[in-house]
Amino acid sequence: MDRREQIQMKERLAGAIKQCMKTTAIEKITVQQIVEVCGTTRQTFYRYFQDKYDLINRYFEMLLLESFAQMGKGATIYEGLVKKFRFIKQEQEFFKKAFKLDEQNCLKEYDFHLILQFYTDRIRERTGKPLEEDMQFLLEMYCQGSIYMTVKWVMEGMKASPEELSGHLIGAVPEKLARLFKTLGLIEN
Repeated sequence: MDRREQIQMKERLAGAIKQCMKTTAIEKITVQQIVEVCGTTRQTFYRYFQDKYDLINRYFEMLLLESFAQMGKGATIYEGLVKKFRFIKQEQEFFKKAFKLDEQNCLKEYDFHLILQFYTDRIRERTGKPLEEDMQFLLEMYCQGSIYMTVKWVMEGMKASPEELSGHLIGAVPEKLARLFKTLGLIEN
């Protein structure tokens, strides 16, 4: 199977779990159900994913990387967040169910690690050095708060628009971290 076919299979499996989630709680979905909806085998599933939670996380990773890709190329964090939240809003049924889980490989923890890594990488790329300990602390605290507010937004019915939520999250960046983000061009002055 070439790379393109592998990507297509992963997308088909992601589509299958999304389909299963429409009628079944995540904790009750089985790998067998996923492969039946997808029209493939358990062997194929396990070639790409450890378990259903790994599939959910990989699906989320694709969305996150897509929405944040522009931030490293001149777009701001605000623009990346708006894209992310628009996508989440389009897929709200998936995210509402996925964010309920606090089990192994849970999406909240996975989101935290991806976002933290994204910000850490942008800072290192633009400064040429690792974060100082106090900035690392602020960044981790901000990322945890950002995830918490994202989950709350999803679970409470997404009353704020993606633009409003993004604005609130940018406004909540700790002052010292905000100065660094502004210096690096990640948020507007």
